[in-house]
Amino acid sequence: MGVTARYRESWESFWREASGEPGAVFWDAEPVLTSGVHLALFEPRIVDPGLPLIDLGCGNGTQTRFLADRFPRVLGVDLSAAALDHARAADPAGQAGYRVLDATDGIEVAALHAELGDANVYVRGVLHQSAPQDRQALVDGVATLLGGRGRAVLVELAEAAGELLKGLAQSPSGPPAKLAPVFRHGLTPGEVADAALPVYLGVAGLTVLAEGDLPLTTTEYGPDGARLELPAKWQVVGPTG
Repeated sequence: MGVTARYRESWESFWREASGEPGAVFWDAEPVLTSGVHLALFEPRIVDPGLPLIDLGCGNGTQTRFLADRFPRVLGVDLSAAALDHARAADPAGQAGYRVLDATDGIEVAALHAELGDANVYVRGVLHQSAPQDRQALVDGVATLLGGRGRAVLVELAEAAGELLKGLAQSPSGPPAKLAPVFRHGLTPGEVADAALPVYLGVAGLTVLAEGDLPLTTTEYGPDGARLELPAKWQVVGPTG
């Protein structure tokens, strides 16, 4: 059925307000610290690297452009049209394609799969930002995009990250400058329990092929001057059977 209008507008307002400057968004760390690290885990487990690669929840396209240098066809998809405006503005050469997609809408996802065929999928920090009622549909959408040959890498905040973020938001001095807009626009990061993701994957007919713990690097810095890193987990998944 897709996300609610309220949830969609939360993301539209967030991205309309966001600066187009590199590193201005809390999670928009340089690819060498994010998708480059994840790709090293993902590439050895891809069955067919010639398939299209979908960057699901691509936001302003920082990681999408990096991925487009390494795969023959890359499509960044996001719920927010405003996010994709940023992505296209930062990619005047058109290294990648960009498209609005509600990945929880089975009809939209099935239409994209019918157009592209099976695809490999990169998902970084999307599920934990989704509304609880949308999470299974989102994972189901990933399974649809994979088809029978695709593989996906999912990088999601661990449950412990939610408590860390809440602590930062409730600090006497207020949340860090780059985190504040996330909460101001009604977004709630780090809300998925560690035990929930295997259930979502199983229901969607996906099997975990490899997994591990790996902190997610942000663009914010702590009082000691070090990059703020959030506890996170990664999983490479494929269709069961």
